[in-house]
Amino acid sequence: FQQFSDTGSRKEHVKITSEPKPGFLERLSETSGGMLMGLVTFLLAFYVLFTNEGRALRTAKSLDEGLSLVVPLDSIHSISQQNEGRLVHLAGALSTSKPLFDPSYGLSIQAVKLKRNVEMYQWVEYEDSKEYEENGEIKKETKYSYNTEWKSEVVNSRNFDREIGHKNPSAMAVESFTAVSPNVQVGSFVLSKGLVDKIDDFKQLSLSHLEDPHADVTRGGDYFYHSENPRRPEVGDLRVSFFYAGLSGDDPHLGSADKVTVIARQRGDQLVPYHTKSGDVLQILYPGDLSVEEAFQKEQQSNTMKTWALRAAGWLSMFVGISLMTRIFYTLVDWFPVVRELVNLGLKAFAVCVASSLSLLTIAAGWLFYRPLWALLLALLAAVPIALARARVPPKKQQ
Repeated sequence: FQQFSDTGSRKEHVKITSEPKPGFLERLSETSGGMLMGLVTFLLAFYVLFTNEGRALRTAKSLDEGLSLVVPLDSIHSISQQNEGRLVHLAGALSTSKPLFDPSYGLSIQAVKLKRNVEMYQWVEYEDSKEYEENGEIKKETKYSYNTEWKSEVVNSRNFDREIGHKNPSAMAVESFTAVSPNVQVGSFVLSKGLVDKIDDFKQLSLSHLEDPHADVTRGGDYFYHSENPRRPEVGDLRVSFFYAGLSGDDPHLGSADKVTVIARQRGDQLVPYHTKSGDVLQILYPGDLSVEEAFQKEQQSNTMKTWALRAAGWLSMFVGISLMTRIFYTLVDWFPVVRELVNLGLKAFAVCVASSLSLLTIAAGWLFYRPLWALLLALLAAVPIALARARVPPKKQQ
């Protein structure tokens, strides 16, 4: 059953499908598959949590080691042989040997990176589904809506529920790309590829001072349009914008070259990765003129944020795994609505308690060889969720 309506540029229709309510054995089979997936997710959580603690402690030790060994350079324009192989700190303006070009649009810029971003005006499909039970059947009502939007990737309209009237081209006539300068320097020092990769603060390039490159291309704002009427684009029309990162020369429209702070190993006139005794690699780059302490503080903060993000991901993975593995109990009582809701609530509380305790124990195991006292405290803390759960259970009445 389908209903169609057209609301301006947004078109939509509703499809309703129905299927018999799955029997007990069928639902039990689906739950068994979920249990297997839950077991994989559960085991993956242990790996993420355990390896994350080792990585975090190793990175922290490497940063402490680097902070104690780093040598600030007096000048970025002279290379001292005394610092050969040592970890050095310097700050200065970026420079490149040649500007980056896009001959198709007559554009050039003195920068580390130049990115051409191409978007195509296309149909996009949105789904909104809901399920309900009616006359012993499971019915699914899905509302499909279609809208035209600028998209950087080709949207495959063959996967639409209704392609007729919403067909997109299969490819773009102009491709996106990112050009990177082959030689990037700070003073007399050449940056390694790893350091250049860290220059990724892209800013949109203003096109106001440029002319239309071709007769079939029109400039509008900060875009070049491949369209007969940019104000009323049609499906298949293109618009092109440009972004740059690491301005490496003085520009009358963009200002002075960007300054960066670099901490890396000096090898001749190159700045390359520094391998610490802890087994980590140091090659640090931040925009602006930062002191040694400020740069290492930012690295420590980044390490802390990554550590907590992976801890949260590990806990969530464990919670989902336990929930999937215990789902079978919910399926067994699915025919009794009141009991089913109570069991569902109990299973979620169980998953939260067990995931929290096992996560803390895994983190403690990761700290065992590095900080034994903290590992012991975390192991004791892991017992708190279980103790709280037991405390809520009323004691049995004495006979």
